[in-house]
Amino acid sequence: MADPVRIECINKTNRTDSHERISHVGGRNPNGTRWKLTEAEAIAGIDDGRWSFHVEQPAGRKVGVVIATRLGRKYLKTTADGERPDNLLALPECA
Repeated sequence: MADPVRIECINKTNRTDSHERISHVGGRNPNGTRWKLTEAEAIAGIDDGRWSFHVEQPAGRKVGVVIATRLGRKYLKTTADGERPDNLLALPECA
């Protein structure tokens, strides 16, 4: 069973296409330490069944993060977004 993981921050590329803008996702472990993965690592973790990611926007409301494909490229988006990964793009930048 996949471990549930909350994404709390992202890093963006300099691309303007919303489907290519996320380079990294990150958050905090239960012990308070920070973690950060590339988008490709997060996608692989979902594909492998290691992790199931979510965001909380607004706070307390979990929204699932899934893999989508556009023009043959996999990217992360929230289930509530349709075609645009706005919930993820609205997160603060990871340190």
